[in-house]
Amino acid sequence: MSQAMVNFRMDEDLKKDMEETCKDLGLSMTAAFTIFAKKVTREKRIPFDVSIDPFYSQSNMAYLKRVVEDINSGKAVLVKHELIED
Repeated sequence: MSQAMVNFRMDEDLKKDMEETCKDLGLSMTAAFTIFAKKVTREKRIPFDVSIDPFYSQSNMAYLKRVVEDINSGKAVLVKHELIED
């Protein structure tokens, strides 16, 4: 089986963290990416959920912006309360 070189860029800290994780698992990054590629090819899908965190949705960000504006303008009334411990 001939091999091909695959190059891509990623955040330096992410790469370092992934290398450490792979090392802890007894894998190289090449082996980890090969496992990922084989699973994608076999299942014809990304082998995990890919979704957008609803916290960062446009509607929620607009809501949070309005709340901050209300706080800054004095329109919002902040109420002190006791923390509830779990």
